[in-house]
Amino acid sequence: MKLLVIEDEKALAQSICDYLGNENFICEPAYDFNTAIEKISLYDYACIILDITLPGGNGLEILKELKKANKADGVLIISAKNALDDKVSGLKAGADDYLTKPFHLSELGARVAAIIRRKSFGGMNAVQFDELLLDLQDKTVKVNNQIIDLTKKEYELLLYFISNKNKVISKGAIAEHLWGDNMDLADNYDFIYTHIKNLRKKLLQAGSPDYINSVYGMGYKLSLPR
Repeated sequence: MKLLVIEDEKALAQSICDYLGNENFICEPAYDFNTAIEKISLYDYACIILDITLPGGNGLEILKELKKANKADGVLIISAKNALDDKVSGLKAGADDYLTKPFHLSELGARVAAIIRRKSFGGMNAVQFDELLLDLQDKTVKVNNQIIDLTKKEYELLLYFISNKNKVISKGAIAEHLWGDNMDLADNYDFIYTHIKNLRKKLLQAGSPDYINSVYGMGYKLSLPR
């Protein structure tokens, strides 16, 4: 899942991205107000980590822009300010949680995961789709109680499909979700086909039905077999 880290302290932003990257998230940094506004206007994120004090503007204005555009991105405010009115202002403006600096990265990661579970999966720690069971905390996948050995990208791909079940997802949307800014480095989307082929092969070998269908000229769709 893709995250946006809006933080002007580049060392802190990099530390957050490195830590959450190890937790299977794709992280994009934005170091100032204008870059952050541009990114939220172009892309959707599972969660946005948002500092209040930024070069060029205030983080609360970014939050207001998100709500004005009716975007469903989760928001975790991080700020050195510990005053009660700052927390209240952030939460009233629509933030999902508030964390005061300095903080442990493990706590940040836990809060981000909790926001995503609440907003995308009804607060559940596991997601069931027919014979598939995804553990959102352990990041494992089971078919009929048998754990499947998936790569990080294959797990994220499957979770993205299940989050958008019965919807056609374009190759561009898949690339953006799984690779973030790095998708611009690709000349074509052949790598998506490879990941989907490998994922389907592993699911079928474990005894799963073939849920992933190619929709000619449009993309892919995960649905129950007819």
